[in-house]
Amino acid sequence: MNITFPDGSVRVFDDGINALAIAEAISPRLKKATLAAELDGELYDASLPIHGDHTLKLLTFADEGGRWAYRHTGSHILAQAVKRLFPEVKLAIGPAIDNGFYYDFDTDRPFSPEEILAIEKEIAKIVSENLPLERFELPRQEAIEYVEKLGETYKAELIRDLPEDAIISFYRQGEFVDLCAGPHVESTGKVKNIKIMSIAGAYWRGSEKNKMLKRIYATAFEKKADLDAYLTMLEEAKKRDHRKIGKELGLFTIMDEGPGFPFFLPKGMVLKNTLIEYWREVHKRYGYVEISTPIILSRQLWETSGHWDHYKENMYTTLIDEEDFAVKPMNCPGGMLVYKSEMHSYRDLPLRMGELGLVHRHELSGALHGLFRVRCFTQDDAHIFMTWEQMKDEIKNVVRLFDEVYSVFGLKYSIELSTMPESHIGDVKDWDFATEMLRLAVTEMGKDFEVNEGDGAFYGPKLDFHLADCLGRTWQCGTIQLDMQLPERFDLEYVGQDGLKHRPVMIHRVVFGSIERFIGVITEHFAGAFPTWLAPVQVSVMAMTDRTAEAVVDVKAQLEAAGLRVETDLRNEKIGFKIREAQMQKIPYMLIIGDKEVENGVVAVRSRKGGDLGTMTLEDFLAKIQSEVNEKL
Repeated sequence: MNITFPDGSVRVFDDGINALAIAEAISPRLKKATLAAELDGELYDASLPIHGDHTLKLLTFADEGGRWAYRHTGSHILAQAVKRLFPEVKLAIGPAIDNGFYYDFDTDRPFSPEEILAIEKEIAKIVSENLPLERFELPRQEAIEYVEKLGETYKAELIRDLPEDAIISFYRQGEFVDLCAGPHVESTGKVKNIKIMSIAGAYWRGSEKNKMLKRIYATAFEKKADLDAYLTMLEEAKKRDHRKIGKELGLFTIMDEGPGFPFFLPKGMVLKNTLIEYWREVHKRYGYVEISTPIILSRQLWETSGHWDHYKENMYTTLIDEEDFAVKPMNCPGGMLVYKSEMHSYRDLPLRMGELGLVHRHELSGALHGLFRVRCFTQDDAHIFMTWEQMKDEIKNVVRLFDEVYSVFGLKYSIELSTMPESHIGDVKDWDFATEMLRLAVTEMGKDFEVNEGDGAFYGPKLDFHLADCLGRTWQCGTIQLDMQLPERFDLEYVGQDGLKHRPVMIHRVVFGSIERFIGVITEHFAGAFPTWLAPVQVSVMAMTDRTAEAVVDVKAQLEAAGLRVETDLRNEKIGFKIREAQMQKIPYMLIIGDKEVENGVVAVRSRKGGDLGTMTLEDFLAKIQSEVNEKL
């Protein structure tokens, strides 16, 4: 049989050979590193025979598919260890996830710290036993009877949901058998460095109507050094948790009276408004106009947009004058009405309309997480109405705006192009054109991107921007979404050069994604030590003694007159104590004024980053800090 490799080379192998043997024929080192295979683009067990001609990619831990197989096998090892120690426990599901895996168990056992240590010890034993993972298949009814005999009722339920003619696959490792589609690595001995991370509750199949199960989260790395680095990163992330920092710095709070509805405190509002001011300044330069649309709109609008039929479970609804209304979960339909409120000419296009709209979405209480997952947030939307000929240039314009904004915060990004899904609406030729425009726009700008086949919205392809923070974590914030359908649904038109009416095409796009979530991201990225231009308090002016209090107040007034955000510290405390507190509050600059400073007409300057900067005139300090603010440093 002929095997084609990713570089285009073709080699002939005996029919029935497996990927591990193919890897060994290339290099014994490659065989050792191979965890799974990609056969004609699909994940495949490296230990299973291959028949016929195929394209083949050998997957190692450096590949996403290799890591997935490695960690998925880790979930089976975890489940086997739990069943060995606690045979009465029933198994639910155990997939690989980003950076690890989990397994859900039906048990009343709390899994104490001592029991977790015992599970980890048993995991190490199973790894040392180097048990081969063997795949076997059964017809659906036999599979149901098989798992029922094992007492695994959750597995039986999963199988019953499959078609009657389905062939069900299982994996066996020693005495342990689990329902699974695979793939897996060839033996338990290949999965090193497994670490249990945490325990949580999870409803069976994600429904609050079902039983709460115990979920054990874990991770696994090929190299112990990589596991150690990951654990160190998590410890640093804990210190940077925006919920912890938000409380310490007095930025925001979540109260029992409003779960998922954040309260912004005075300093948090300064931060939020500074972001919004920057958003407005950038969008004005890029040719946007700003609009505002109502928070509550009629059912008829949401039926026209399609949200009433496809998104209603996530919407808050109400009755007004005995008619159905909904609190908006997104700004788009209101933006359509604004466009439609007057006739447009081709000379008006592209029309770029930005909106900082407060939206509400119903989220399950268990999914809420600080500012990252809330029930109301300010979406920094923009809708661009344009001709098809203007599409590529408008995409480039948006990418340039994203590039400018993200670089200000020191956030690097990667781009993902999501193409037409199987379930879509609209002509394929329009999809092909729009997708090609997205591809050409980023290519001509010299940007790299990955293609996410079939993951576009049902109404158009999109570009997603994944931001990387200082710890290397990624956050999906910016999106450029082409939409050929809403203009059709809302019957939007413009008068062309030919005097006839034409349908515009549009872009939905967000830069921050949500102001609240972006605040959470940058709080963790900067660990609360915001750059000077963004800091809620930019300067703390401190009195050495009561004698210099008047001078402190005067300096504060001059700094505020120059547009800076200033606090004073006139407390009868030692100056070292005041400095430490200002450092804890992450204030960029501290000005200390004692008798000498008053006498010489200077201020003693301390920097959050640089420590003691010596004395300087107030004018020199103002020039320094204003330069940082103006340059967004």
